[in-house]
Amino acid sequence: MSDLDQSNEPAAAPEEHVGLSGEKKVALAMFGLLLLIYVLMVADRFLISMLAVDIRGSLGFTVRDSITLATMFTLGLGISGVPAGHLIQKYSRKSVVLAGLILLSFSTLLFTQAVGFKSMFVFIVIQGVGMGCLATSLFSLSTSYFHKNRTAALGIVNLSFGLGSIFGHWIPGVLRDGYYETLGDSAWHAPMYIFGAIGLALVFAVFFFIKPWFSEVQAPKKVIQDSGGADSWNNFNTKLLILMSGLYGMVIYGYLGSYPSFLRTVVELSATQVGTVVLWFGIGGLTSYYGGKLGDKFTTKSVLFVSCLLLGGVTLFLYNENYSEFVYRILATGVGVFGAAVVYTNLAGGHVKSLKRSMTGKGAGLFVTSVYGGASIAGLCMGTLIESYGWAFAGQVQISGLCVVIAILALFIREGDFSK
Repeated sequence: MSDLDQSNEPAAAPEEHVGLSGEKKVALAMFGLLLLIYVLMVADRFLISMLAVDIRGSLGFTVRDSITLATMFTLGLGISGVPAGHLIQKYSRKSVVLAGLILLSFSTLLFTQAVGFKSMFVFIVIQGVGMGCLATSLFSLSTSYFHKNRTAALGIVNLSFGLGSIFGHWIPGVLRDGYYETLGDSAWHAPMYIFGAIGLALVFAVFFFIKPWFSEVQAPKKVIQDSGGADSWNNFNTKLLILMSGLYGMVIYGYLGSYPSFLRTVVELSATQVGTVVLWFGIGGLTSYYGGKLGDKFTTKSVLFVSCLLLGGVTLFLYNENYSEFVYRILATGVGVFGAAVVYTNLAGGHVKSLKRSMTGKGAGLFVTSVYGGASIAGLCMGTLIESYGWAFAGQVQISGLCVVIAILALFIREGDFSK
């Protein structure tokens, strides 16, 4: 029987398997495999931003074009989030993961065949669609399996994002510099081929090792029937969180899409040096589990308000060309801690909590769509501001300024309407 057929049968609750010898360990091993895949695919999606200077030189792009492309995969993520949530409700999470992994890996290989802005744009959007399917499935699975600590579970997934960010900012620069002597200006192709091939190999790992009894797990009925949460996205909290998440997407991807180029062109660091700086964003993101625990212990409103203000304070100093490499690492770590570990995790948790527990897939899909919908215009806006007013002004307006706006919006969250 195919996974699609199996998805229509009632899925077993985690408790039904805990009592069986060794089965809980098997479940955790499968979850670990999915997290490993997420780490590698997150690393994959940073290839364009880390190699933007080389791609710009190879294909003749402007600064605005290259920064726009560096964040354009988020358009695909935004497009795919809600549809992926619906697919999860109708079919199996495993099938959606496989589809996402195939799309993401093939598009990475196709980057090397781009001949201009339009073809690169198409390939990057396809990559984003694949990542959206993968992320939405993993969000839905983690909040169902670890149903008693939903925000902390999202923190575990986001910890994998932090690891992927470390590898994604470090490995491309190392590979690019390592292959430059033999491949010259085409050295940026090497990381694309390597990551694309790894992704295709992982397709087989998911197909053979992820079992439906784990991937299609649902929260127990007694949990699903708990009170609170809306039965559709048409409610105050969800609409407010969509707006906040869209603005957050402009903040964090304005940073991720432009900062490597700033360090390469303005500070004049090498590709490897840039990688060793920006990977500290990922190290900060490793605290995501604790960011999720904050959301389980305190109100979403208070956590988002404080963390957004702290993120706004840190980002005020990002685009200064006179710092030492050590200071740039400290700033990148701060963005990772407050931006990736705390704000991102608790925005995701807010979306899930705003709907009934039985609708975790749709909540995750709305989160993905809103964050990456905003992120899809982050590069274009940031690039336009940079070309018109300079790096420092662009960072203060789009990144620091929007953090303050999100913090103010957080004060209007209605905690009493969240699912219990």
